[in-house]
Amino acid sequence: MENLDITVLRTIQDWRQQGHRALLATVIRTWGSSPRPVGSIMAMRDDGAVVGSVSGGCIEDDLINRYTQAYNALDATIPMGAPQRVRYGVTADEAHRFGLPCGGTLELLLEFDPDVEALASLTTQLDSGALVERTVDLTTGAVELRPCQVPAALSISDATLVNTFGPGYRMLIIGAGQLSEYLATMALFSGFSVTVCDPRDEYRGAWRVAGAKVVSTMPDDEVVSFRPDARSCVVALTHDPKLDDLALLEALATPAFYVGAIGSRRNHDARRQRMITHFEQTEEGLASLRGPIGIFIGSKTPPETSYVADRPAP
Repeated sequence: MENLDITVLRTIQDWRQQGHRALLATVIRTWGSSPRPVGSIMAMRDDGAVVGSVSGGCIEDDLINRYTQAYNALDATIPMGAPQRVRYGVTADEAHRFGLPCGGTLELLLEFDPDVEALASLTTQLDSGALVERTVDLTTGAVELRPCQVPAALSISDATLVNTFGPGYRMLIIGAGQLSEYLATMALFSGFSVTVCDPRDEYRGAWRVAGAKVVSTMPDDEVVSFRPDARSCVVALTHDPKLDDLALLEALATPAFYVGAIGSRRNHDARRQRMITHFEQTEEGLASLRGPIGIFIGSKTPPETSYVADRPAP
């Protein structure tokens, strides 16, 4: 499953290239509870087709009713010109009408017919793994794209909207066993791009999860090739030090936001000691190595197992 933001941007790019009119809606402010966080985006085509979301569905329906003929017999159409702000949930009656939580209010910025070339440039950069700052001139709707190094929260002024878009989250799983299949399934469902690395033919040959990339390289070499960034995680699930340890050491030297390995507390302690004794690591250098990984729920079956500890977690 592709990152939702990239899916929305790629879809509205395709619509515009096909000659459709379209709008891009961004959640720019919320007060109280709200269905979707600031920065969430949704695209709507001139015939009412929608991708992404800014609420649980009621606000999307209202936008369709306002700006397309899908549900409106009048000559409703997507307007032209500068971006517009729309606020929902100002009153209790309106909050109830649009399915907003009690006290919830949100404000959207609507961009009409976003520039095709700017959309294509943005999706191309995101596909290449770049982190991109997108600035919208609120007077003209003109868009400026700039590379950036650190994700930032959406900001808006009277003149501009600035939002950061980054590559999708990625997961590298070491080992193609049964537990890896369940983890890969959950990660794909959550929007991660998943790569599974296992040089053992007997494990790769039994792999059954569509959508995950399966490679046969040695795990430490794959970590180098994978180039984990701040939106990447590396999880080792083989229980085999010959496969896990070097890959984990390579991953610890990257900006990956999570590096961890399956195993009991005893096994994790033994892993750390091996790395200190044989690979000249330090306690400080291993501080970000997670283990045991997951949440203890007292189960033994692969679909439920997050880790099997020597004793219940405190």
